[in-house]
Amino acid sequence: MTWSLNASQLDNATLAMLADRTTSQAVSAVYAIVFLINVPGNGVSLWLLWFRTFPKTPSIIFMINLTLTDLAVGLALPLQIAYQLRGYDWVYGSRLCSFMTVLFYANMYCSVLTMTAISVDRYLGVVRPVQFRDMRRRKECAVAGCVAMWAVVLVALHPLQVTDLTYEVRALNITTCFDVLKRDMLPTVTHWAIFIFALSGVLFLVPFVVTVLCYVGVIHKLVSTSKSRQKGRALRLAFVVLSVFVVCFAPNNVLLLAHAVRRLYYNDSLYAAYKLSLSLSCVNSCLDPFIYYFASKEFRRKLRRVLRLDAGSSGEGTVAELNRDSLFSARSATNQAPVVEDEDGIGRGSISRRNESTQ
Repeated sequence: MTWSLNASQLDNATLAMLADRTTSQAVSAVYAIVFLINVPGNGVSLWLLWFRTFPKTPSIIFMINLTLTDLAVGLALPLQIAYQLRGYDWVYGSRLCSFMTVLFYANMYCSVLTMTAISVDRYLGVVRPVQFRDMRRRKECAVAGCVAMWAVVLVALHPLQVTDLTYEVRALNITTCFDVLKRDMLPTVTHWAIFIFALSGVLFLVPFVVTVLCYVGVIHKLVSTSKSRQKGRALRLAFVVLSVFVVCFAPNNVLLLAHAVRRLYYNDSLYAAYKLSLSLSCVNSCLDPFIYYFASKEFRRKLRRVLRLDAGSSGEGTVAELNRDSLFSARSATNQAPVVEDEDGIGRGSISRRNESTQ
């Protein structure tokens, strides 16, 4: 967002940015591509995760939460595309503008927190398997975690929910949506600094650091205890998740912070670059199904069956695949401490229990 100096006047740089159609056309093109991939991709993912994937493990619950937000953003993109193509002219009312803005940012930060939750779940299962197996209410914790994520994000975005984010630019005869914010949306510069820090620092930087540390711990554990197939899958999952952070989320949050500092303290702007980076943040909704593919063994199995990539749809083929994917889960731990796989196909660390089969 760019900030107006007062309630009725925009500086020349802001007017020039709004009059330039290059950025708006580029953003609308990105949104159109995202829409074409997002809706069918996440539609299939939601169907597989909700109706075809059992049991509903914590990772699956987190993935369903992520898919719902991705799909909501995808279905809302046509309004954003129309807005961009009209040259930043919003004709759908202030309430819908506020809803769309909160939806976009809630999707981004809920995606960040959900991927962090999945990484923590992986870390506990691989590096702390005994404590992980002793958690009796993991599903309830996952559901509570999803609710907590939304509560934290919506509290952070509260200023956007209660503010009229439309702005009439009389010089260009347009009404913007979130592209121009009045400085008095928040009382002081200090309040603006807290708001920006809550988004870029608390909701992005801290989860990113936690995610990196978790996957470093997972990979280190699997390198020393697991077979190459498990290590390769864990490495691919870590690569995809961290790529989403670096490519989709980092540019937007870094530019948000830089733009806010320059705008609030130096009356300068990085808004064109920030606007493009905001469109990149929507690309994550197209990449999330790849995260599901690497994170969940059951999701992979169901997707292959839908796409008819199995060795066959017969019961024998399914049994053979189950036996192959459950190589470690069927072993007894009487004389050794094997590395077990969880229900999602990632190694869960070494657990030695006499006369008890590992899961």
